[in-house]
Amino acid sequence: MSKPIGHFTSYTLNDGSLLDSLQEEYGSGFEKMTKREKLFLISSIAIQSCDQSPGRCRDEIYVVGYQINSSLPQADREGLIEALINQVRWGRSLSDTEVVPVK
Repeated sequence: MSKPIGHFTSYTLNDGSLLDSLQEEYGSGFEKMTKREKLFLISSIAIQSCDQSPGRCRDEIYVVGYQINSSLPQADREGLIEALINQVRWGRSLSDTEVVPVK
């Protein structure tokens, strides 16, 4: 069973926010959305967040993305989404000022 959106966000019940209306419309765990719709929202949010992040991706990361999408089964790709979200939110990342070795 998944946790409600309030577990992951600043949502407070009946606060009149967008999160409140999303929970009302789609359920506390988005159970009234299809898997495709959830993946679309993940993609949409990730693209916007990436565009707003400073710096650029190393060329090798584009290759890694291709390898992941062409070689891993769906369950492992979904696991990587979960792991990467956890790292973006709670983990340490290289800053854009740190030297990144180019392969």
